Amino acid sequence: MSAEAICMLIAIVVYLLITIGIGIKFSKQNKDTDDFYLGGRKLGPFVTAMSAEASDMSSWLLMGLPGLALVSGVAEPAWTAIGLAVGTYFNWLIVAKRLRIYSHTAGNAATIPAFFSNRFRDDKRILSVIAAVVIVIFFVPYTASGFAACGKLFNSLFEINYGTAMIVSAFVIILYTALGGFLAASTSDLMQSIVMTIAIFVVIIFGVTSVGGMDVVMDNAKSMTGYFSLTNTYNAGSDTGVPYAALSIASAFAWGLGYFGMPHILLRFMAIQDASKLKLSRRIATVWVVVSMGVSILIGVVGNAMIKQGVLGKLDDPERIIVNIASLISEHGVLAALIAGVILAGILAATMSTADSQLLAASSSVSQNIVKEVFVKDLSEKASMIIARITLVVIAVVAVVIARNQNSSVFGIVSFAWAGFGAAFGPVMLAALFWKRCNKYGALAGMISGGVMVFIWKFLVRPIGGIWDIYELLPAFVVSALFIAIVSLFTKEPDREIVEEFNSVSHQIKNYH
Repeated sequence: MSAEAICMLIAIVVYLLITIGIGIKFSKQNKDTDDFYLGGRKLGPFVTAMSAEASDMSSWLLMGLPGLALVSGVAEPAWTAIGLAVGTYFNWLIVAKRLRIYSHTAGNAATIPAFFSNRFRDDKRILSVIAAVVIVIFFVPYTASGFAACGKLFNSLFEINYGTAMIVSAFVIILYTALGGFLAASTSDLMQSIVMTIAIFVVIIFGVTSVGGMDVVMDNAKSMTGYFSLTNTYNAGSDTGVPYAALSIASAFAWGLGYFGMPHILLRFMAIQDASKLKLSRRIATVWVVVSMGVSILIGVVGNAMIKQGVLGKLDDPERIIVNIASLISEHGVLAALIAGVILAGILAATMSTADSQLLAASSSVSQNIVKEVFVKDLSEKASMIIARITLVVIAVVAVVIARNQNSSVFGIVSFAWAGFGAAFGPVMLAALFWKRCNKYGALAGMISGGVMVFIWKFLVRPIGGIWDIYELLPAFVVSALFIAIVSLFTKEPDREIVEEFNSVSHQIKNYH
């Protein structure tokens, strides 16, 4: 192993040790499962904002997004980013405060499945169980893709066996998450968001400098027909632009709908200590999302210029553009190699910040909403904590087994899981928070129909092509919303107790300062 590789590895190891230290620090603060899964509802506004967005972006931010921009131009990634930015803002604006207050009022729910059952007085906990199953179905492969990304990173850079590297990375994530729970995950996510920010800015500055300035980057982009257009995509094979139709724009923009159903993001809203601070959190989160996604897309554009200028060789995998730039940086001495290590730690941070939150959301769904609520209802807090940690480890092990396949696309897996949560939970969450007439039957119908339609559209309808080639989240979201409305209106109205609680929450929000 070269001296540069050793320096990069040292920087990464230090970063991993810090995350473990965070887990150890918060391990003694988990007195019960409410602390373990929701941090006792005592997050500050800055940690709430940054941990939510770091857990949101995943390795997609530093691998999938710049890789897509590199090969196809800015249209698809830009419209996707715009949709996500709008979705981020409105999720914080209309959902955050209401969910924080409602989840506490409705039985002090500590998980999204529990909130659904409490909100609709689902005494049989059917909504909880179905929601927990949905979370496991979509989060386990999502988490596995994160483990795989870590394994590929170490394998390609340091020639460490992929399986070994993936397992070690997963072990670190499991260790600090199982020890420190939600507070450790949220605090480490804050640190990880900072590392990610440093990484993308160092990469973009180096990339622009290496090709001779921003003028060179722009000239290169303009020379490729459709590459720098929001209404065309670049076709490398024929060097011509392909129209990016309004339907495609709507499909990419629909990514923003997914935010209303993301459990690991919604949990941050529930966990903030002071709901009045959510306005500050919204501003921090929105600015960071817009800037980070904009810079990530620009990295893809700069990377294309670096390849054309001969600064970088041709990439077999465009999602590795930042990895290759970091390797190039490491060749400029020991300090540069350490900086490159920080950049690579940024990719790990993007992956880990999502994986830890996903593990917590999935394990809480199984241990709290299936094991405790359905099978063993009289568990002591000590037993609940043990089961919570065991469940987290078991789910992580399943994700490790799935992650043995190192050839999957980060962007593909993330987009499918995003659609699954957005369609299964998004319309139900909005109806639960804002529609008094919605009942448990409508919520159940919406959850199931949305989740099923994601599979139907992805594997049966979308392959037809043409006008049917739409991101599965959009049609599935519409179907779920229709089922919620129709089934709720044709079944029994909510009980008076439910309506009074809804009105009480609305009153609290109007008078909350």
